Amino acid sequence: MREYAFELALCGELESEERLLARQLGAHVQGRRIVDVVTVEPGPAFERRASITDGTIPPVAIEAPVGPGSARRIKEVFPNRRPEERQRIVERAVKADFFERERCDGDPAVRQVCRYPDAWFDRLVGIENKPDLDRPGDLQAQLRTDVSLGIFDEVVLATASHVTGAHRNRIPEEVGIWQFDSRTGDREVLREPEPLDPATAGVEILDRQPGRSDIAIVTADQKRRVRRRIAERAYGKGWRTFELPACGQCAPEGGPDVAVPYCQWAGRIVDPASECGTDCAGHEPADPPEIDHVARRAERSAWRRDPEGQRRRQAGLDHFG
Repeated sequence: MREYAFELALCGELESEERLLARQLGAHVQGRRIVDVVTVEPGPAFERRASITDGTIPPVAIEAPVGPGSARRIKEVFPNRRPEERQRIVERAVKADFFERERCDGDPAVRQVCRYPDAWFDRLVGIENKPDLDRPGDLQAQLRTDVSLGIFDEVVLATASHVTGAHRNRIPEEVGIWQFDSRTGDREVLREPEPLDPATAGVEILDRQPGRSDIAIVTADQKRRVRRRIAERAYGKGWRTFELPACGQCAPEGGPDVAVPYCQWAGRIVDPASECGTDCAGHEPADPPEIDHVARRAERSAWRRDPEGQRRRQAGLDHFG
């Protein structure tokens, strides 16, 4: 669990009213890449996006050929999807206050509640956590994929290890390096990341074998859509995806603002989903600590909790906006 604890501590340190954070997000087009931490910096249209919903707006709904003017029949909006798929998409978009249901000549129809503000986010930074560089795993291949694909504006490696010259040589030069002490919260920038270019085509490394690499060329438009998907998922998900366990040994670390799940019996931060429960030898039945993670996120980050929404603000002329 060392990497898990390191990741939570880093998120607690990076959280700020100037950005959003989320953990374990997909950052791929055709391959499979999960990035440990993503930071999202607000753009000029952030407040418009924040006023719609505090959850994730489904990307398929954002990309659908329907706007905030006249409603369109659902079967015309999603002609190549099965009826049950259409229903699921519409349900999610309505729940997110992005679609409204209407009827066109008796047929089910939808329209957007408001125009989607593409400029709501600015820079995306991908952070790969590797506390122990002596156990690198697929680190080098992962970072090379991040750099060649170029979905993020910057890529950073966060570690607790002493970084040697040999380590630096194995890390792509475009990748920044942070040395982070999860116990004290001290973070030292050992190397600044070089800017990547998300507005151009990229190369996604799909598979590596001795003497051969399978790749895919990714267009700038594909990268734009993936960036929007990442930003939307980050907005809805955040980094506090854990529940504090119902155990008397749970003593949330970092104070009520951070409140990561520290176990007094184990003497470390634990993953409640996989380590806690009645099967644990140190389990002491108790109510979970009364800490409102949602309130902490609203107070400590750019995220807006429970907005009024745009549904009741329509004036009938928003298709000109």
